[in-house]
Amino acid sequence: MASSIIGGLVADGFPANAIYVAEPNEEARSQLAARFGIHTEVDNALVAAQVDVLLLAVKPQVLRNVAEQLAASVQDKQSLVVSIAAGIRSSDLAHWLGGDVAIVRSMPNTPALVQSGATGLFANSHVSSSQREQAESILRAVGITVWLDDEQQIDAVTALSGSGPAYIFNVIEVMEKAGVKLGLDAETARRLAVQTAFGASKLALESSDEPAVLREKVTSPGGTTERALSVLRDGGLENLFMEALQAASDRAAELADQLGSKN
Repeated sequence: MASSIIGGLVADGFPANAIYVAEPNEEARSQLAARFGIHTEVDNALVAAQVDVLLLAVKPQVLRNVAEQLAASVQDKQSLVVSIAAGIRSSDLAHWLGGDVAIVRSMPNTPALVQSGATGLFANSHVSSSQREQAESILRAVGITVWLDDEQQIDAVTALSGSGPAYIFNVIEVMEKAGVKLGLDAETARRLAVQTAFGASKLALESSDEPAVLREKVTSPGGTTERALSVLRDGGLENLFMEALQAASDRAAELADQLGSKN
């Protein structure tokens, strides 16, 4: 995810020589420097001392340790901290960073790898309007961004778009299997399923019509699409998705409780 954001920023025209990255792995560090022309360091604190915006792109399980190492630099520079670590609440991160820190918590998703991501953003009370713009410009380099008024909504974003690509991949997978069962070869079924998902998403993104209207427009009374949709409805598709997203949201909250312990 970090390399995707770096690539998006560079592609957007952000000067590579203004990007500093701390990466403990020597091979990864060399690859990033060669690929993007950015500054790389092995030491997190060295990077934190040189930047005004600090993007934390580490595993949630190690974020507390990293944050405590960076606390002195963040407090000294009054940096904006942008976290893409799942399940870490801004209050816990602020505590680890020494308190009273401008933090933007974000939840991007894996399509950011191809600059087609969707990211939810929440700013704590210490974030200024200009810092909000800085955070948004960083994440907008890899897709769309939406601001949230309540940090608890991050759990809903996690359930909907954070985990969402897996749901779509599962639908594509099932459509491919159904195509094979109906007589298509696997490669043909895969290409048709993937392109159909892409085309439908692109149409929904670019159309002024709501998805429900688009669905109605391709559903002729008494036709094949209507017959298929009736099977999905009778099978409880809507309730299944409601239950699935609720389960994902509940799990996100549970993980935040577990990972955010201040003890």
